[in-house]
Formats: sequence, structure tokens, C-alpha cells
Amino acid sequence: MGGKGFNCRSELLSLANGCGTDLAFLGAKMNRCRQPQFGQDAAEWLGDAHPLVEQLGAADGLASLPALAEILVARPVADLPALREFLRAYYEQILLPHELPAIQTAFARICRNEVRELIAYDQQIAREPRLQELAAASRRVGQAQLQKLRPLRDERGVQRYLAAVEHQEAHGWHTLVYGLTLAVYSLPLRPGLLGYAHQALRGFIHAAARSRQFTEADCRALFEERCAPLPAAVELLLGKQAAA
Repeated sequence: MGGKGFNCRSELLSLANGCGTDLAFLGAKMNRCRQPQFGQDAAEWLGDAHPLVEQLGAADGLASLPALAEILVARPVADLPALREFLRAYYEQILLPHELPAIQTAFARICRNEVRELIAYDQQIAREPRLQELAAASRRVGQAQLQKLRPLRDERGVQRYLAAVEHQEAHGWHTLVYGLTLAVYSLPLRPGLLGYAHQALRGFIHAAARSRQFTEADCRALFEERCAPLPAAVELLLGKQAAA
């Protein structure tokens, strides 16, 4: 794990080539996490939706974005105020308390080769009521990405977690696979957390902008507003880990 370093970033991205729900959330922002350059049209800077967002509303009974909005804010995302409320609810109810800590935990467990503890944490996530609406999409995205790591035969942690998923002893949540991948490729946790949050927020704005035709200025304002407190939130999360 430690010998790969940052030279494997290109290998990581090449592993994702051809995958239906790719590792867009581990792209070039991983070592810089800058906000996007905005073009004339909102769709230009929003780009492709976050893989999890793309799964929402797909076949096989996965939750639609309107259904998730109904759970989080009890009303559809029909205008900018509703989208702002939805982003705030996602940020406060899912991203900060659940998704970022899950990434951090997976990163730490794999770094310490604590796969048994990672599997136990995977099972714990399955019992979290707030994440039930995202569960099917999360498993689909996570398991797809985990399969892309199968060629890493020397990574015993990856292989043991993959085997647990295949034997239905673990679920392969997308957040855990994200944290695991950061660790395996020696990618830094802090920008990894920020990059995930940026991509997730962009993905939800993307989903709304495509159907509602919000302007570039509207989308940029919402993105910057919601991202502004992220660095401090990530530092707080990392501080709690250091103090534990």
C-alpha cells in the first residue's frame, strides 16, 4: 500500500475506464479540490452527475431524487429555494454525519489492515435508518468500483473485503470503497474528503439544473454557499479522529 504513492493516480483512473459508474469522484480534484471553472451554461461546469446521483431513479426500485427530497425536506425540488433547502438537509443529515465519517473510517481501517473491523462497520451502516433510501444505489456504485480493484492481488485488505461482499457478509457501500481506494493508492484523506463532498453537491445540483434549467449564476451561488463551511467541517472530523 505505502509503496504506490501518488504515481498510481493515473493507474487508479485507468482502472475506472469503461465502467458504467466510473470513479469520477476520484478524479483530478483529488490533489487540489478547487472549485470548478464556470462556463456560460450551468451544464458546462456541472459536468457529469456524481455516480450516486446517477443511480438515483434508475431501475430495480432505486430511490429517485424527488423521493429522496421528500424524505429529507418533505417537498419536491421545484425551485431554487427548495434546492437550497434540500442541499442543506443532505449536508446536515447525510454528508457530514454519515458519508464523510464512513470514508474516514474505511481509510483508517485499511491503513491499519483492520478488515474485520471494516466489515463490522459495513454491517453497522446497513442498520442506519437515515441511509435506507440511498442503500441500493450505494451498494451498486460501491460494488462496481470494488470490482475494478480486483486486479490488485497483493492488496490483501481489498481482496478480503471483496470476498466478504461476494459472500454477502458485507455490502460494499460506495463511501467505504471510496475510503478504501484512497488508502490503497496512498491518496491524502483531507482533499479526498473535500473532493467527495464537492462532487456529491455538484451532482445533486446537476440533477436539479438539468430538469429545471437553473442559470449558471444560480448554480454557482448554491455550490459556493454550501461548500463554504466544508474545510472547517473536515478539519473538525479529522481532529476528532486524532483525539480518539
